[in-house]
Amino acid sequence: MNLLLPTSLHHEVLDIVYSFFHAKTAVDTVLVINSCARGEATPESDLDIAVLVAPNTSQIEMDLLENEWQRFASTHDRVQAFCQLSPFTGVHLDVINGRYQPALWDDGGGPDEFELEIGNHIAYSKPIYECGSYFEALKNEWLPYYGNDLQAQRAEMVKNACLYDLAYIPFLVERNLLFQAFSRLYKAQQEFIQWLLIKHRQYPIAYNKWLEKQIVEWLKKPDLCRELKEILSIDQFEGQVFIKNGERLKKLLLNEVNERDDTRNL
Repeated sequence: MNLLLPTSLHHEVLDIVYSFFHAKTAVDTVLVINSCARGEATPESDLDIAVLVAPNTSQIEMDLLENEWQRFASTHDRVQAFCQLSPFTGVHLDVINGRYQPALWDDGGGPDEFELEIGNHIAYSKPIYECGSYFEALKNEWLPYYGNDLQAQRAEMVKNACLYDLAYIPFLVERNLLFQAFSRLYKAQQEFIQWLLIKHRQYPIAYNKWLEKQIVEWLKKPDLCRELKEILSIDQFEGQVFIKNGERLKKLLLNEVNERDDTRNL
């Protein structure tokens, strides 16, 4: 197991998780995900686990498996010791079936979980000890990225949702709904990041954190990352500020739409 974990207790609990699920017939692969998988965890970091089951496993079976783990973990002294490392530390475990279905958005827009789940479950995860055949099949299906037709469809949908949210801001400001205007600006920024990563065929880690890693390190766009931070750096909670920053984000989007993509398959 080639994992860089921050404490010996992280390693110990990971072995406990693996031992619990390894003998379950429905389980294909036990995956470490998020910061522990990427070698970026701190001693206070959660241990995030995705347990991939065979594709024919029913939702009832998945729920029973997760509930069985929760009962086991709640009485295991080492797991509970791990959860006491800090107020924010825990074992976050999900049982997944690897069925990733893109949604069609209504006017409520996104961002959604489609690319996030594929990225964190398949692209950036680390199997504990060995890979199952189903996990290997999912890697073949989704990596390095999904097909061009779906990419074009998703990119257009996300771009339009971002523009819709930005167009909504002046209307909300006119009605003095400033918190909702700020919420739309924040939502539009996450949709912009989702669209940007789709354009560059790069699965995301998150849309509200790790921006330097994704935009600066992966996409080589430090100036864009700085501007995105400034758009949400609100000195005065005023409607005209939201309108101005919304126009700024719209300009960034349109500039990126017209920019040729030289960073595919990083």
